[in-house]
Amino acid sequence: MTDTIFALATPPGRGAIAVIRISGPDTERTLEALGVARLKPRLAMLRDLAHGGDYIDQGLVLWFPAPASYTGEDCAELQLHGGRAVVEAASRALLALGLRPADPGEFTQRAFQNGRMDLAQAEAVADLIDAETQGQARQALGQLGGALSHVYAGFRADLLRALALVEAEIDFPDEETPDNLARSAGPILDGLIARLEAALADARRGERVRDGYRIVLIGETNAGKSSLFNALVAREAAIVTPIAGTTRDVLDAELVIGGYAVTLSDTAGLRDSNDPVEAEGVRRARARAEAADLRLWVRAPGDAPGVAADYAQADDLVVLTKADLGEAPQVAGHETLSLSTSTGQGLDRLHDWIAARLARDLSGADFPAVTQERHRRRLQEALTALSAAGALLDRAPEMAGDDLRRANDALARVTGEIGVEEILGEVFASFCIGK
Repeated sequence: MTDTIFALATPPGRGAIAVIRISGPDTERTLEALGVARLKPRLAMLRDLAHGGDYIDQGLVLWFPAPASYTGEDCAELQLHGGRAVVEAASRALLALGLRPADPGEFTQRAFQNGRMDLAQAEAVADLIDAETQGQARQALGQLGGALSHVYAGFRADLLRALALVEAEIDFPDEETPDNLARSAGPILDGLIARLEAALADARRGERVRDGYRIVLIGETNAGKSSLFNALVAREAAIVTPIAGTTRDVLDAELVIGGYAVTLSDTAGLRDSNDPVEAEGVRRARARAEAADLRLWVRAPGDAPGVAADYAQADDLVVLTKADLGEAPQVAGHETLSLSTSTGQGLDRLHDWIAARLARDLSGADFPAVTQERHRRRLQEALTALSAAGALLDRAPEMAGDDLRRANDALARVTGEIGVEEILGEVFASFCIGK
């Protein structure tokens, strides 16, 4: 990291302001070359910028000396007018001064490598930039503030206590240490295993906040699924006709309900069909129903339970549609709600019900221990190693120690404390330029 980088940190194109970020050892020299000198740290100052006799712009310049900067290096921000010509002139000047355009996520990667944040916090930066709902922003801010790192630090603290007991028996077999010292690590491992299992069984709460909660409409043909889909997304997104089997593919829409991101899916009516196109639509509907976080079982007056009963789970909601034409029969063991998309009756109650369900499933007092698939893989690796270690404490403490070290390595890789080189690309590849 001996080179100095720059990037446009605001969206490209015409705008009121364009912000160019600079980071690296030549930052102060670069500012001087642009005619900007004697800046006070962390104070925005109005300056004229020029290079090679060409005037660039008048803008605000901020100077952040190392290590009190975002990256931990000398940094600066040029807040210029947002015209394309100004940005291009500034970029040409920076290139002429020997600076290099930053790679995606390189500013945050340097912040991680300089100890300004750990890897979990770096991932939260990208999540916060991508956040489109209050729930996503709230989770990303918590993770950026170190809440997730604190969870993993607790896991590792327990693991290291257990490892210390095992190592003591291995390294000092002839010293005056308690008998079966390694065995005393068993209760610690049992508690840690239980916590990891609970984190992995957390119904992907953190991932669902980040990626979106999946709600799928299921039911027989002509039950009113597409009409309900259109009503919930507030536009004519799905074709609605009285012909059974009109919907033949899965139609998705992104919504925000109760501050959480939702992917709502309309699906083909569940029935046996000799039409190969409709049969494929039914297959996709069944697959989507099985993978959903919540299924809304849509039923119209006169509908028999049908095939949809095989996919509806106990805590799914039965939506009785076409309430203006009569009531569909209740389904034992399922909560039900009646509505009419024609009159609007019951739609507000359905919206409130879904919002309450999202709050129940996605909020919680404990910060979710899994917000990325990468975290889930590492937790599973640690759990497997801990289970193996627990089985070996009595008869082979040396082998148990090896398993505990494997578990420690897996947990440390989440926050990037060890073995980070092979995962840096995975983490920072999705970042935008300038961050």
